[in-house]
Amino acid sequence: MNVKICGITDVETALATAGYGADAIGFVFAESKRRVSIEKAKEIVASLPIDVCKVGVFVNETREEIERITSVVGLTHIQLHGDEPASFCESLSLPVIKSISFQGNDGLAESVQFPGEYILLDSPKEKYRGGNGTAFEWNEVNTALLSEKKVILAGGLHVNNVEQAINIIKPDMVDVSSGVESEGVKDLVKIKEFIEKVKKLGGNENEHLYITK
Repeated sequence: MNVKICGITDVETALATAGYGADAIGFVFAESKRRVSIEKAKEIVASLPIDVCKVGVFVNETREEIERITSVVGLTHIQLHGDEPASFCESLSLPVIKSISFQGNDGLAESVQFPGEYILLDSPKEKYRGGNGTAFEWNEVNTALLSEKKVILAGGLHVNNVEQAINIIKPDMVDVSSGVESEGVKDLVKIKEFIEKVKKLGGNENEHLYITK
């Protein structure tokens, strides 16, 4: 089972996270308490192993600015957390992860028609488009609708509920941010515990990380 740790803002935490076995690290370039500067993200990315995916998170940003940041920082993937249409996703130069706020299966059925292989299934948006630490009702998801996509599950995950979430949704990757924080700051102990827990659960053992480098 693959793990993405999102909202990393410093080199020390990024290196420790990669060392614990994270498959992907997310950098937030949108309004958020975890927003990272372009310069700092570039520094962090330069320090990371090549086999760790570097994902930039954007919300309703222009294509030109996304491409500029992607190039400067050295990202490998683009995660869109806003109201971007399908045509916008298709116009970008890197693999796109499209975030979907689960608000029922009717909306989910429409959203999974977005181009590309990857969707990120998240809780309904609150103040921010992600990272709010709120789980949703996984049992309400019609997982048959997700069969044609690679699914990243996010939204209120932590070490005590991730096993249940994985058993219900059966994602290809889980994504956590607030669930590995203490008082709003990334906690290395929680990060290590979360990654170890997910890796012990197994799944996709014989597959390489599905997000193309």
